[in-house]
Amino acid sequence: MAILSLSKARPLHSRFRLFLNSKPFFFFSSLTQQQLTSPPLANLVNEISRVLSDHRNPHHDLEHSLTTFSPHLSTQLVEQVLKRCKNLGFSAHRFFLWAQKISGFQHSDESYRILVDLLGSSKQFAILWDFLIELRDSKQFEINPEIFWVVFRAYCRANLPCDAIRAFDRMVEFGIRPSVHDVDQLLFVLCKRKHVKQAQVFFDRVKHEFEPSAKTYSILVRGWGDIGETCQARKVFDEMIQRGCSIDVIAYNSLLEALCKGGNVEDAYKMFVEMGSNGIEPDACSYSVFIRAYCEANDIHAAFKVLDRMRRYNLMPNLFTYNCIIKKLCKNDKVDEAYHLLTEMIEAGIIPDTWSYNTILAYHCEHSEVNCALRLISRMDENECLPDRHTYNMALKLLIRIGRFDRAIELWESMEDKGFYPSVSTYAVMVHGLCKKRGKLEEACKYFEMMIDDGIPPYSSTVELLRNRLLGLGFLDNIEILANKMARSSSCSIQELANAMRGKTGYRRTRSEESELESE
Repeated sequence: MAILSLSKARPLHSRFRLFLNSKPFFFFSSLTQQQLTSPPLANLVNEISRVLSDHRNPHHDLEHSLTTFSPHLSTQLVEQVLKRCKNLGFSAHRFFLWAQKISGFQHSDESYRILVDLLGSSKQFAILWDFLIELRDSKQFEINPEIFWVVFRAYCRANLPCDAIRAFDRMVEFGIRPSVHDVDQLLFVLCKRKHVKQAQVFFDRVKHEFEPSAKTYSILVRGWGDIGETCQARKVFDEMIQRGCSIDVIAYNSLLEALCKGGNVEDAYKMFVEMGSNGIEPDACSYSVFIRAYCEANDIHAAFKVLDRMRRYNLMPNLFTYNCIIKKLCKNDKVDEAYHLLTEMIEAGIIPDTWSYNTILAYHCEHSEVNCALRLISRMDENECLPDRHTYNMALKLLIRIGRFDRAIELWESMEDKGFYPSVSTYAVMVHGLCKKRGKLEEACKYFEMMIDDGIPPYSSTVELLRNRLLGLGFLDNIEILANKMARSSSCSIQELANAMRGKTGYRRTRSEESELESE
């Protein structure tokens, strides 16, 4: 007897409803209606992304499956598909090459950049270099330094700092003569990912080939400060002075920040006074360093004293500093003051980011303030700030927890309109939340199926939870249906989890999975 998909098998739906005595859940019918009324571009992006997800194997005839989309091809469509398929590096590359062969079509410069970023973020470095070499030899696209900056960032995200440095050394192979700006970019991404020691070794090797600026040294000073190495930060700062670099306020601010992060606030204040003596006027960032230090020490009163002083000098904190204060206010249950700062930011021309809103949203979700949470998300829309996965995960988790399933579905269906496509963590919020609600196991299965259809490997804990719930209610056939669907997936990771769904292998929760689940 053929085993059907959960989303298509009428008998399975009937079994769920008879057993759980719950009302029919029309998620897929409402989703289908939404797709019918969505712009054609969104539909095409969904359809092509599904094809790419189902054709991950090199032996799959992807080109044949894409043929039907040839008449609809546009640069905007290609860019959107590439952005959507950030986890499908190999298939996305094949899609890019297929589009390139279509008569009359030409990729945009942005498409090239997106693909390089996509291949790097999916750690397809061999394909990435082959692609760059092909571009160089065919001269289809002029490889510029910015493309290499994307490569630097990809290697550093993958914790491969030595490969990032080797990429810098290979720039000459592509007709690019590195400049101090490229050095700065590499140092910045290395330090941002805490690879400060490798950054210092690289700098010591190339500093005589280029003319390092105060900015170059400042990146290293800040990098050492970020990992708590105050002595090393001072050493780099002193070298900058010895080499005769023009010390500016940015360089001083880097050292102030390093000292404060190392717990040497008094030394930082002495340096702050010294700035004025040396003719360097402290700017907003100079004061902001102390605000962040006081917030870190949970001294909100001292932080506001510095903020008031800035106001007297007509200096405005930057976004990051405002966010630090907002976070501390929310932690101290002063959400009204946080909203006041949010308004102050906007009036001052500083646009709040998702972090600004998410900090306050977390407070509302923690206190089950649904209306406040949804109003805040609406305010994000009004201020043209796109919600991110943390925004949606927190709100969805709250709505499911308190039983507002209608609002949860409404919020889910609005995500695509805003250009947000759910990741594994967002699906996990839905599946985990619905599994824990009486009468909502069928809906949990449907979201799980959607995740599999999108080619997104679920967390092992999600598989374990869903299996245990189905097992507890005696739905052994349903477990087998899901396991078979997973086994048929073109994703190797999903195929491997099919046995876990059947209970034949143990569940191994990764450290990243644990941190993701805890953070949401």
